[in-house]
Amino acid sequence: MVTTRVPNAPFARSRAMRTTKQSHRAHKRALVEARASNAGDRARDAATKGLLAIAASACVCAPSFASMDSRSLFELAGLEANPITNAKALLRNALPVQNKEIRAIQKYLESISDDLRVPGVKFSGVQSSVNGSLRIVKDQKDKIMSDVAPSKKADGEKALKELEDVLNDFQVVVQQKDKQEVPLQQQKALSLVGRIEEDMINGFPYEVPAKFADRPLLKGRATVNMKVRINNNANTTGGTMVVVVDGYNAPVTAGNFVDLINQGFYDGMPIQRSDGFVVQSGKPKKGDGYQVNGKERSLPLEIMVQGDKVPEYEFTLEDLGRYRAQPVLPFNAFGTLSMARRESEPNSASSQFFFLLRESELTPSGTNILDGRYSTFGYVIENQELLRDLKVDDEIVSMKVVSGGENLVNATKNAPPPAPAAEPQE
Repeated sequence: MVTTRVPNAPFARSRAMRTTKQSHRAHKRALVEARASNAGDRARDAATKGLLAIAASACVCAPSFASMDSRSLFELAGLEANPITNAKALLRNALPVQNKEIRAIQKYLESISDDLRVPGVKFSGVQSSVNGSLRIVKDQKDKIMSDVAPSKKADGEKALKELEDVLNDFQVVVQQKDKQEVPLQQQKALSLVGRIEEDMINGFPYEVPAKFADRPLLKGRATVNMKVRINNNANTTGGTMVVVVDGYNAPVTAGNFVDLINQGFYDGMPIQRSDGFVVQSGKPKKGDGYQVNGKERSLPLEIMVQGDKVPEYEFTLEDLGRYRAQPVLPFNAFGTLSMARRESEPNSASSQFFFLLRESELTPSGTNILDGRYSTFGYVIENQELLRDLKVDDEIVSMKVVSGGENLVNATKNAPPPAPAAEPQE
């Protein structure tokens, strides 16, 4: 949990920029050194120097991160070169669904984003993706529906029919080469794909370990409206961000957060840190976190790894020696939501949370020092741009669960009124 004094934001950003430039020079030198030698050990050492420099630049403004060893950073260098950074796509990928047909449709439709980056739109690529998706929908309906939960068959069939109609309309859009309509049709189709995938989930997919089973748990997902007020800004007075909280991959962390929201714990609380790297809040006036009967309710570190059935608890992936392991919920997206904690205590999170302001220079995908070390449990999916304007002493007007509230179990009963918010930090 971060309890240190909030740095002056402009100073932190300028310092980060200077350090980032130095890290890039160091990384360049490392690459030259690596190319100059055919020896595996020397190449590895050189690349590691560059990655350490990049990590150092990230640490300038980070919430408070322990150092990583050279092997950790070198292993991270092997991650995918073009990771997914779209929050909605990350959330779709994070659903516990194995149906190959619906995943193939999702992949086809998400690849359209690459075609949209081409000047003038690469319509041949869009057409191929739309046709491929429609072919699967028409030819593999039975295989798709076979994995839909029995209680959700009716909705699954309806969503699949709607998807077929949208894809037929999408073909017309492609034929007309309507550049403006392509991304709109893509999002309509992907929204239906996500709905079908959620219909495939039959209950909660695993048992939470017994030692945490009596905590507030989110057994599913919840959508939260976070209304913020921004002061002294000529361009905006604030607005409402939409956040999806993912209990499938972090039930204890997400459950704690939704439980606190339902108590009004965050309503009226100021933003307590904004340094160009993260936006953070959640520290009450008394103590570092949420208290029950005078004792802080702490959370275990909770990280679901790709391919695992149950999250890892209480230890970082580095501590577990899982250097190549990929979190299901990575720090890839601007507006990634995670719990803050004390640097040396993985299980010290309570109520303080932060949003990562992911910038490629400060947090390059595959080389950041956050994945596997902090409990990520959601993403901002709408109005993320408000995070850029939030600063210390701006306010969380309210947080409200607008859907998925029924997925919370073991909610706090007869909870005391939330403690007053902490005074704005200098």
